[in-house]
Amino acid sequence: MFLNPSRVVELLDVRSGMKVADFGCGSGHFTVEMAKRVGGDGIVYAFDVQKEALGALKSRSALENISNIEYRRVDLEIEGSSLLADNLVDIVLISNVLFQVEDKKSFAKEAFRVLKSGGCVIFIDWNPSADKLGPPQNMRIGEDEARVLFTGVGLVEDRGFKAGDSHYGLVFKKP
Repeated sequence: MFLNPSRVVELLDVRSGMKVADFGCGSGHFTVEMAKRVGGDGIVYAFDVQKEALGALKSRSALENISNIEYRRVDLEIEGSSLLADNLVDIVLISNVLFQVEDKKSFAKEAFRVLKSGGCVIFIDWNPSADKLGPPQNMRIGEDEARVLFTGVGLVEDRGFKAGDSHYGLVFKKP
């Protein structure tokens, strides 16, 4: 199985009424699934640096009549750039984006800052040994490197999960 957003979101504890931030949402495969899950009482903040990706997500959500997504074009390597309040969201999703990020620590710190106590960072990325799909293998973030990054900003590893044949997933909690 390749990465299947609806199946992955099903494995995670995304519930009605939650506030979720999708860091590096791209065209929104996970954003849309999470928006359906959190329902009208919840909200998903969709962040990306690419204007075109956010445009594609806006079009897709309009076609599916999804109105609980807030779109923001930002550089999440700058602390505070999300413009979200401290301790606001229940979940921060970071999927298949960290290999593109230069200042990974600032990116992780922004996730920590906006996350509520008890909230989760859900990290999904390419297995370093996965086939030829995805970014070059030398740019991929392995599980050990991800653990060091996220625990280094104050998160605690909760568990791992299988996100697909070419991906791994880790869940970190904010104490």
